[in-house]
Amino acid sequence: MARAGAVLVVVLAAASVLLAPWAATAQTSSCDDALPPALAGNYSGLACRPVWNNFVLRYAQGKDNVLRVVISSMYSTGWVGMGFSKDGMMVGSSAMVGWVGKTGLSHVKQFSLRGKTPSQVVADEGFLQSKDHDHTVVVQQAKIYLAFQLRFQSPLRRQQVLLAFGNAIPVNDRLTEHQGKTSFTFDFTTGSSSGSSYPDGLKRAHGALNLFAWGVLLPIGAIIARYCRRWDPLWFYLHAGIQLVGFILGLAGIVAGVSLYNKIQADVPAHRGLGIFVLVLGILQILAFFLRPHKDSKYRKYWNWYHHWVGRLALFFAAINIVLGIKVGAAGNSWKIGYGFNLAILLITIITLEVLLWTRWKNNNSSSMPTY
Repeated sequence: MARAGAVLVVVLAAASVLLAPWAATAQTSSCDDALPPALAGNYSGLACRPVWNNFVLRYAQGKDNVLRVVISSMYSTGWVGMGFSKDGMMVGSSAMVGWVGKTGLSHVKQFSLRGKTPSQVVADEGFLQSKDHDHTVVVQQAKIYLAFQLRFQSPLRRQQVLLAFGNAIPVNDRLTEHQGKTSFTFDFTTGSSSGSSYPDGLKRAHGALNLFAWGVLLPIGAIIARYCRRWDPLWFYLHAGIQLVGFILGLAGIVAGVSLYNKIQADVPAHRGLGIFVLVLGILQILAFFLRPHKDSKYRKYWNWYHHWVGRLALFFAAINIVLGIKVGAAGNSWKIGYGFNLAILLITIITLEVLLWTRWKNNNSSSMPTY
């Protein structure tokens, strides 16, 4: 039993770390590809810049302050969009979005981004002057080309730009949640761009720290406490050490989350509320460690019940909040798949060790029931 538990815990730890979600590798962008023939007339002579992942921006400003744009990207299905923002944030901006419908018809519409829910992304509205120009979408050789023209009051210089894409075809002009997005400042006079004004690094740090702490380390520490107690006192020091490191990393992740919220004012009350609740439970566990009665104390069994079940409750709600955070943060499929594998490994390990533990107790005809 001890050897089997040791092997499973080691495998769990290694696999959980290896399966941590990493961003998918983007395909190379290039300005060498020629525009589709359908765009050669109105969109010839454009400057070209690779801007993000496999997105390429072609642009030119002409007379009457008309900006011609072709944004291209690798494509299989779904939608692509380019937004214009005053502060680099999604809310309050307007975007040109294009897609090819299930019947093969091309769609290009302006959307007013009033909020982050689908109902707040309103079609055929926005501050961009686009109604007096033709727009089109062309798909060629697994690439989508979104072409549009906008009129501005003066030549466009440094502009906050948003890029995003979704994997589902919009229905009734209702955009689905994007699978990837970025924002940056682009100078349409020089072709240069500066870093994103959206705190992507802070968001990734918040997600990675909390996922590794609450989704990997703390569950491993709990597994050691329940299934490795025959290694006394090693199990106790491993449990205490891993939980302390996990709590510190989780606390760092929460600090990153607070900083992220202060920057973008994200409307995620459920995620924030669950995070605060889990943090409180974690603090209670730390306090309980210092208030632990002696083993011979008559209050020890009550402390054990409290410590065991508050810990399990914290890990349960932490898992829910990780899933919720991946969703509201639009982290992408790599995070979903990575955490899904991690969760599956945790559950398989717990079920296997639990069966082994109860089998050993049954064979030994033990009258005592497991308490941890």
